[in-house]
Amino acid sequence: MEAKPDVAMKKFLQVVEMEKEKGSWGFKALKQVVKLAFLLHDFDAMMQHYKHLLEYIKSAVTQNQSEKTISSILEIVARSDKLQLLQEFYELTLATLMEAKNERLWFKVNLKLAELCLESGEYGKTAKIIKELRKSCETTTSNSTANLSKKGTQLLQVYALEIQLYTATKNNKKLKALYQESLTVKSGVPHPRITAIIHECGGKAHLAERDYSKAFHDFFEAFKNYDEAGSPRRLHCLKYLVLANLLGGGTIDPFDSPEAKAYAPHVEIVAFRDLVTSFAAGDVRQFESILTKNYDSIMNDTFIRAHIEDLLKTLRTRVLLVLLKPYTRLQIPYISQKLNIPAKEVEALLVSLILDNQVRGLIDQVNQQVILHRGSSHNAQKYTEIESWAQRVAAVHQTLVQ
Repeated sequence: MEAKPDVAMKKFLQVVEMEKEKGSWGFKALKQVVKLAFLLHDFDAMMQHYKHLLEYIKSAVTQNQSEKTISSILEIVARSDKLQLLQEFYELTLATLMEAKNERLWFKVNLKLAELCLESGEYGKTAKIIKELRKSCETTTSNSTANLSKKGTQLLQVYALEIQLYTATKNNKKLKALYQESLTVKSGVPHPRITAIIHECGGKAHLAERDYSKAFHDFFEAFKNYDEAGSPRRLHCLKYLVLANLLGGGTIDPFDSPEAKAYAPHVEIVAFRDLVTSFAAGDVRQFESILTKNYDSIMNDTFIRAHIEDLLKTLRTRVLLVLLKPYTRLQIPYISQKLNIPAKEVEALLVSLILDNQVRGLIDQVNQQVILHRGSSHNAQKYTEIESWAQRVAAVHQTLVQ
């Protein structure tokens, strides 16, 4: 048929003409005609014959037969990169399905149309379709387990689509609320890709709140589900779970799990595997060298790029705390050399650690050193209180003198 599609198309059209009343043979023939017209890039003819085919849905064929046929045509037509053609195709299908009251196929086609609108940047139209889809999930004619499961699955599909919309429009507030809402749906059995999208959203929300443990868990679930679905986004989520792990202190090796280990040699993952190794070793220079050598592959992802400075600060903080541990005082230029940053940045990092009570000490800027208090926290508190008392006494004395 594909060797001479134009000849085959004429033969199938003859079958349609031979059938006096609309029936299954004409319906099957038109199905092939539509596919052949698409193959020949004769899109006007394709739409014309598709309209003819849709007339059969109302009475000539069963709902099950029409659903299978339209689904197979949708799969083929969806390969086109002509967004306007696809939009017309979906809208024409939806109009017919509304008349035929085929709710399941109506939902499926609306999802495809929403994904198309999202891809083409028509966010307003996408939001409108999502609203309709949500409404259809709220109404049910039966409370049977099977029906509730179907509605739950459909609702999770809508949530996944909505998550992608809010991600594109950078609406982080709604993203977080939507993630929490999706966790309350227990009746659905979604496709792994849908589950992955929801968990990826959760991982990003937790990372924004600096809850690195929960972020790691969600990114790992997203990675596994994308992997099961055969989606290339599995590599993105593997990178994100490495990021969450390192930001949380890198206490475990994310590549210890069999699922992640399988992708460790992948060309896009090798750099992240090396980052984990250098982070564990506390080798700041090597870590920065890996970032520089793989700048494009790492920084092309805007989500990762937004957290690189935090990641470097986490590593420098970890190395600095190890450096300070055996000393009562340490020269700032020495620390600067070890962390590979200017002395001013070392001072800023030390100030931050002192204010967070991770380091007890003070900075001697004249002699360019940090002096550490090795006494107990009780003694440190006592001296602080004495100093505060002395300052108050001095203030009273000054008042009396005046």
